[in-house]
Amino acid sequence: MKGIQIMNCMRVFIWCVVLGVGSLMVWGCSSEKGRAMNKGNVSKLGCEQKVLYAELTPQEFRRRVAAVPIAYLPLGTLEWHGEHLPLGSDGLQSYGFFIELAKEVGGIVCPMYFLGPDRKRVIDGVEYYGMDIAENMPEAKGYPTQQLAGSAYWVPDETFGTILDATMKQLSRAGFRIVVGHGHGPSTNAFKQYHDEWKDKYGLETFNCWGGPYDRQGLGIQVDHAAANETSLVMALRPELVQMERLPAVDQGWPVGVGGRDPRTMASAERGREAIRLNKERMAKILREALEKLER
Repeated sequence: MKGIQIMNCMRVFIWCVVLGVGSLMVWGCSSEKGRAMNKGNVSKLGCEQKVLYAELTPQEFRRRVAAVPIAYLPLGTLEWHGEHLPLGSDGLQSYGFFIELAKEVGGIVCPMYFLGPDRKRVIDGVEYYGMDIAENMPEAKGYPTQQLAGSAYWVPDETFGTILDATMKQLSRAGFRIVVGHGHGPSTNAFKQYHDEWKDKYGLETFNCWGGPYDRQGLGIQVDHAAANETSLVMALRPELVQMERLPAVDQGWPVGVGGRDPRTMASAERGREAIRLNKERMAKILREALEKLER
């Protein structure tokens, strides 16, 4: 009899725990939905948002694109970003920021590009790209032209334009009306220049994340190269990938292939989180206004 009583007590206890956790889950989801009701169509997407294109089922895709027809395109590379940051930093930053933005506004985050344009020099028959070349850098930050380890991304401007155009055509066909592209500097500049063409050809409004008041403060999204801004963003988004100890000490010279404010003294996860917060608010306002225009 004692065994039966103990079993019954255990069943009651388990049901109490399940009901209690269930109530907390319902309360949490209800509160999230309540907040979302003030944020337009994103409220239609439910408490648990899946925002990554590659992870959506067709049903989930139809629901998200119908609610908020925005695609986010991370313009990544596989490129040297100092000894302290991962080679995919360009895409990891924009990808991570876009996930935050999509959860706020709605929309779907595309997979990262890893090819992009950049400057090119041929010296003694050897090709050098991007940060391989230290031209236009102050003398104190200069270094010999060299093939920097891991960079494998360069395509000609014309090729990249073709890749972008094909992507825009497919995104338009899939039902998107707005595309936000951002990441690697030369890729973002290329993306910007096709704004009018894609609006005429595909009916797409396009945006990037530059142009706000925070860029010159070093609090924009990817406004330097592997320096204080980008290092802070990776610290905030993927801290496990940052190896600051691989940089030389401040008194031992400038890090190779780093352009901007000194990451050794000015980078922090807190600064990265602040940049994300400020730009998420700014971009959310821009995109909500663009969505309102679509509905008129």
